Amino acid sequence: MSLCSNVFSKTLTRLTISMAVSSMLFLTACNDSNTQTEIQVAEAVDLSIFEGCYTVSNDEPAQIKVSQQDGTWVMRMKEPASAKRVWDNPEPLEVIANSDIPKFFSIDPNNVDAVIGRPDRVLVLAHVKPAYANIDPLLDSEYLSYIYRGANTIYRVECDDVNTDILANPHADIIIDNVNESV
Repeated sequence: MSLCSNVFSKTLTRLTISMAVSSMLFLTACNDSNTQTEIQVAEAVDLSIFEGCYTVSNDEPAQIKVSQQDGTWVMRMKEPASAKRVWDNPEPLEVIANSDIPKFFSIDPNNVDAVIGRPDRVLVLAHVKPAYANIDPLLDSEYLSYIYRGANTIYRVECDDVNTDILANPHADIIIDNVNESV
């Protein structure tokens, strides 16, 4: 082997090794390490902002109760008046990563403080940053709920232990008249 080809071979080997190392460093830098960061951020979130009762309208009694029991967060739904108890059995809640927010709400994840939901995701609650809730005309509450494929604002209200007929038809006494009778 000639001296020229030996130098070329060593240079090519170094170049190949340099490219491989550079590629590994590049891929390592692009590695999705957000998962660990999101978990650490999620653990640091103060979930006590969810503790309390919620309803879909400010002038209705509480329908959902979120509390902490034995170190875990749980939710309870109000039972109908015919039940022998006010609240149903506690269902566990878990922290949901901000990267999952678009699955439930059409809001920029940067405008949300925390998200908590049932493991089956039938119910998901989000707390919107107060400053954002004040400037978004579509929000009249800092709390959002996703209940079985539908999202809406909900209201934090006083908790109560009063049975209400939440299954009653609220539109039973409404009479709809023809608005075009004068024509």
